[in-house]
Amino acid sequence: QVQLVESGGGLVQAGGSLRLSCVASGRTDNLDDMGWFRQAPGKEREFVSGIGRRPHSAFYEDSVKGRFTISRDNAKNTVYLQMNTLKPEDTAVYYCVAAESPGVFDYWGRGTQVTVSS
Repeated sequence: QVQLVESGGGLVQAGGSLRLSCVASGRTDNLDDMGWFRQAPGKEREFVSGIGRRPHSAFYEDSVKGRFTISRDNAKNTVYLQMNTLKPEDTAVYYCVAAESPGVFDYWGRGTQVTVSS
């Protein structure tokens, strides 16, 4: 089993920045992709960004490209999401995810709230 714990959410004004962190613990040796989903009130959960173990393997949902940057420290089993130029529509609960097979996100954190005020 793998446990994921997110941190770094909060309240920020539009145009501001936040950095989310997620630490994985447990059986982390087999982890492949890690990433982030989000769910806004009244909306379905959606993919935000993901990254593999290899460098330059990041991928993003279109609405966050150029504003969000995902990174990963394999030695620390930690994935980060740097979010810049935040918009009110980025308001959501952000969930850290991890996969043992590429793109199959078996493990989910409990989520961290991000609120962007206009």
